[in-house]
Amino acid sequence: MIFFRNVHQYRKTEKYFLGVKTINSYTYLLTYHYFLHEEFGPVFIQEPDDVIFPLDSDEKKVVMHCEARGNPPPTYSWYINGTQVDSEADYRYTFIDGNLIISNASEITDYGKYQCKAENSIGIVLSRDALLQFAYLGAFSTKARGGVSVREGQGVVLMCTPPPHSPEIIYSWVFNEFPSFVAEDSRRFISQDTGNLYISKVQPSDVGSYICLVKNTVTNARVLSPPTPLTLKTDGVMGEYEPKIEVHFPTSVLVAKGVTVRLECFALGNPVPTITWRKINGNIPKKARLRKSQAVLEIPNIQLEDSGTYECKAENPRGSTAFKGHLQVYTLPQWVRMINDTQMDSGEKLQWECKAIGRPRPTYRWLRNGLPLTSQGRLEIVNGELTIHKVQQADSGMYQCVAENKYAAIYSNAELQILASAPVFLPNPIRVIATLGKDVSLDCKPKASPKPRITWKRGDRRIIPNKRIMLLRNNTLKIVNSSRADEGNYVCRAENQLGSAEMTAILWVKEAMRVVLSPSRVEVTVGESVVLSCKATHDTSLDVAFQWFFNQKPINFQYDGGHFEYIQTQSSTVDLMIRNILLKHAGKYGCRAQTSADTVFAEAELLVRGPPGPPGVVIVEEITDTTATLSWTRGVDNHSPISTYNIQARSPFSLGWQTVKTDPEPVTGDMESAMAVELNPWVEYEFRVVATNAIGTGDPSAPSRGVRTKEAVPSVAPSNVSGGNGRRHELVISWEPVSEEFQNGEGFGYIVAFRANGTRGWKEKMVTSADSTMYKYRDETFPPLTPFEVKVGVYNNKGDGPFSKVVIIHSAEGEPREAPSDVKAYGISSSEIRVTWKSPTPGPGKPRGYEVSYWKDMELEESGKKQQTVKNETSMVLTGLEGNSVYAITVKGFNSIGQGPGSTAVTAKTRKPREYSTDTNLIILYMEYRLLVKFACL
Repeated sequence: MIFFRNVHQYRKTEKYFLGVKTINSYTYLLTYHYFLHEEFGPVFIQEPDDVIFPLDSDEKKVVMHCEARGNPPPTYSWYINGTQVDSEADYRYTFIDGNLIISNASEITDYGKYQCKAENSIGIVLSRDALLQFAYLGAFSTKARGGVSVREGQGVVLMCTPPPHSPEIIYSWVFNEFPSFVAEDSRRFISQDTGNLYISKVQPSDVGSYICLVKNTVTNARVLSPPTPLTLKTDGVMGEYEPKIEVHFPTSVLVAKGVTVRLECFALGNPVPTITWRKINGNIPKKARLRKSQAVLEIPNIQLEDSGTYECKAENPRGSTAFKGHLQVYTLPQWVRMINDTQMDSGEKLQWECKAIGRPRPTYRWLRNGLPLTSQGRLEIVNGELTIHKVQQADSGMYQCVAENKYAAIYSNAELQILASAPVFLPNPIRVIATLGKDVSLDCKPKASPKPRITWKRGDRRIIPNKRIMLLRNNTLKIVNSSRADEGNYVCRAENQLGSAEMTAILWVKEAMRVVLSPSRVEVTVGESVVLSCKATHDTSLDVAFQWFFNQKPINFQYDGGHFEYIQTQSSTVDLMIRNILLKHAGKYGCRAQTSADTVFAEAELLVRGPPGPPGVVIVEEITDTTATLSWTRGVDNHSPISTYNIQARSPFSLGWQTVKTDPEPVTGDMESAMAVELNPWVEYEFRVVATNAIGTGDPSAPSRGVRTKEAVPSVAPSNVSGGNGRRHELVISWEPVSEEFQNGEGFGYIVAFRANGTRGWKEKMVTSADSTMYKYRDETFPPLTPFEVKVGVYNNKGDGPFSKVVIIHSAEGEPREAPSDVKAYGISSSEIRVTWKSPTPGPGKPRGYEVSYWKDMELEESGKKQQTVKNETSMVLTGLEGNSVYAITVKGFNSIGQGPGSTAVTAKTRKPREYSTDTNLIILYMEYRLLVKFACL
């Protein structure tokens, strides 16, 4: 018989038998049916967890989960604080599968530890304990709280006195009215242990009403206390006094490994004390954090090494005081060694050991089918070791090793099966095919308990072992150098006190198979195709199956169909077509031929010529201002020698990778170093190397680390130097700035040099900004449009660079110097006057337009109006004037610099407006009426 510990084992066995193609259907169905109905004891899938149940929950039901697998299916029962739950006696308890549902749960009757028991005919197992707690938050007493009165400068403690609650609550205080909360600082502290508010030194701003607010961490419910008034006494101010620690952690603190620990320490005092922390005989862990103005030492994920004595110290100018407490870390039990399901023959010795670690060190106890075990008779228990001498059928069942300390208990479960069965062979008979000259083994592995006696026979004769036919220790019959004469039936007989059985092994001996794979070695170039042919010679009574491998891994023709094709040419010959070969296809190709007798493997090597692989790491060994010495390691040449290397570089100013000049030129394939030349100074470069052979150019190497060439004097002058315009007496010089790529170093700037035509000395001005594009020079002694020779140079910290070519730039022009001449004006209607003039003599200060001023003859010029020409015109029509009136008119030129002098004023008179008689007006109106009627008819 074959036994299974859990459902996963017989599922795994089911997969195995479904995957074995050589087993006949009858044997499979019989075997699988046997496995499916194998019995095994309860195995927990889900054990109950600790539960915190809110009493104000709308559900009103608590669910404790428990589920186990077993065959037969287990039944369940539950225990509360060691007492079995009776669902018939108490309607509040209901069982659904293995789960326990508690209706109308209450803290009084249902608080405690819960344990699930699962049992079937094989045995009983107990779950771990699960704690059921209830979350609630009561209300504060409505009784009014008395006021607290202290002197200014004195310390005070305001008591919270929280209502009944479970589990922990979070404390905060409201000042005067919600939601104005008390802010914690070096002077004010709220203890999350007591809930009290501590003020080390009371100030007038603290006077008011204080309300304690508590929040349940599970239900999020909140309640407020009655207010506590705080007032100041009028009999004086409290003098300075030494600190007094009012809040501190216990002298002994026990915490679980892995949690976050918060140690509180706060003192009253005047002046406000400062808090410091230290660890006696050690250092405070680096992961620790100080919170709330150092009143809280917080240690996350606490470990055993964090244990020790911690001290907080409060001090002010009047004195100091300290408090010490010991922090001890405990750990829950954890398994190091667990017990496993075991099958034994009757009479054998069982030795089980379970081992756990924890602090305090765990103790052990053993259970069988849920009941305690003690040392007696054949059974010995020493801590975590269980020994049973000469096991019997009565010892079968479910065993549990329990490791526990004061903080938790853990369970390790296993099933012990004492076997007792007559020999059984599955399958039976078996057929074995061997090949001539090879060794063959005939297995005899019955399922039986106790272990059976084994004998072999051929026909009616018992087999006597010799040098060629041997009986191994595991009862396997081995035949060395098999021949045709060894064919026949071999019978294995197994026998114990419960019965006997025989198994027949039918042996055939066939010719050995031979396989030829051709060609055995072939060289091709990337992009070509090749065919490998695999031919097997074998016994014609056997079918042969082929499989292709690439570098020891089976070829997936569906995935790699683009390059590989499986071609069956004959029943004993297959081809592998490899199309459009890539470099990655180089390697070992194997053909495996398999019959029911033997398996033969043949292998061929495919070499692929292609472009070189990437060179190795590029190292920059020496840098100057314009050169970099590089070295690299050779990459694979892919069966075609490397002819040349190409060195490429990129910088922030290049468009991707660019080939650089080298020394020597070219870089031949036998070299592994070269110098990149004609680089720009003070530019950061990365370099890479590309190899080329007769097939083509390969992939580039990985980029080198970024390096910067050294500084040098600038070598590029500004371009497009020009200028002009500007204000009066200004010389404006502009240029295109030099790109950062060509600045060659730090401290880059420009030198602007200029001189008036015909003079000898150059004036030079420094422009320190590398981004500058203009310089303005002002000198009121220069006439307008004075020609200057101008050049712009460059410099940096290494020195001065070249100047641009000399260009001629004129200084700014002045305002017009002469007034327009020949100014004439005459009336052309009762509201219009035409004005004309001539431009002044050409020269510096040429007008860009003209302005005409006009005013009535009897008025002042300042009260007049002005009009400007759109362009450089020499006439204008003044409109909107009064009829029969004399106007004085002047004209002046203007440009971007300013206005020139005005011309001498001239006068002109507008025409007299027309006057019509009454008859004339009637005639005009009648004529206009006739015209309107005529157009209307049209």
